[in-house]
Amino acid sequence: MDNRPILAITMGDAAGIGPEIIVKALARPQVQALCRPLVIGDVGIIEDHLRYWRGKESVGRPSIHATATPEEAEWRPEVINVLQPGPPLGRIEPGKLSPVAGRGAVSYVKAAVSLAKERRVQGIVTAPLNKEAMHRAGFHYPGHTELLAKEFGVARYSLVLTARGLFVFHVTTHVSLRQAIDLITKERVLDQIRLAHLLAVALGQASEVIAVAGLNPHAGEGGLFGTEERDIIRPAVAAALEEGIPVEGPLPADVVFPKAAAGRYRFVVAMYHDQGHAVFKSLFFNEGVNITVGLPVIRTSVDHGTAFDIAGKGVAREDSLVHAVELAARLGPKWKQIWHQVQSLV
Repeated sequence: MDNRPILAITMGDAAGIGPEIIVKALARPQVQALCRPLVIGDVGIIEDHLRYWRGKESVGRPSIHATATPEEAEWRPEVINVLQPGPPLGRIEPGKLSPVAGRGAVSYVKAAVSLAKERRVQGIVTAPLNKEAMHRAGFHYPGHTELLAKEFGVARYSLVLTARGLFVFHVTTHVSLRQAIDLITKERVLDQIRLAHLLAVALGQASEVIAVAGLNPHAGEGGLFGTEERDIIRPAVAAALEEGIPVEGPLPADVVFPKAAAGRYRFVVAMYHDQGHAVFKSLFFNEGVNITVGLPVIRTSVDHGTAFDIAGKGVAREDSLVHAVELAARLGPKWKQIWHQVQSLV
């Protein structure tokens, strides 16, 4: 009986580094030991990228097994199982924007979601897609996270960045900074605090204090530099405390993140995309992982983009994808508990 979870690994944009890092990641013994990887993508593209395989010479290059279903896959280390949900993409030039590649990337995500809904895979791991290519193909989602949320039919979710035990939640993500400020409400901040606590509980860290960043310089300096902390964020923190959640804030962002980097906080709620991402990626660019909390199955992803500038050159690093697979395999068995509690928030 093979108890390793089946993880759907979506190829992302074929013109980016997704196919390369997938092949490199699957050459890692720990990936094969932790899960049964099912690549959702283009058979020809993955086969073409086998030139980047870094397995032991004694093993040699793996073979590609094109499978129509997870049940027909061949779970052996020397085989890469690829499920292609549609016709082949054809020739895709690395590093060049392609609506065809954008359409393919969306189709891979949708196929993975369908398998997850049918409980035929236990988690989803995504390689990066290109938002402009996706939009040119006619799919106007702000990003991967919103596409997944739409396909699963969920309204409450959070983009979470993690590395070395640090988890950064975001109240707003893929919107302009001007829009982000308008979207910050007591309810949205409270939702992120609750989601952070649910993840902490699932990880056995229920007593960990959740640090909530302020929006304005010096967390508003008592209203001198803005009133969002007084009118929105502080009431959300107070409501969370009444629910028994250990939380502090609003704290100046330039205080929260240095303390988090030093280990003082493990769970941080950022107010907008770059407030969390800029610091996190400065510290953990090659090892960070993106988790979507609020979906009915575990979804993890690399925390970088398609890297068109290095696509097709064989120099992309697979570390973030390896960490994403490891985290999905680790959290997958606990995800039902997280999902049920998220449902109670709706």
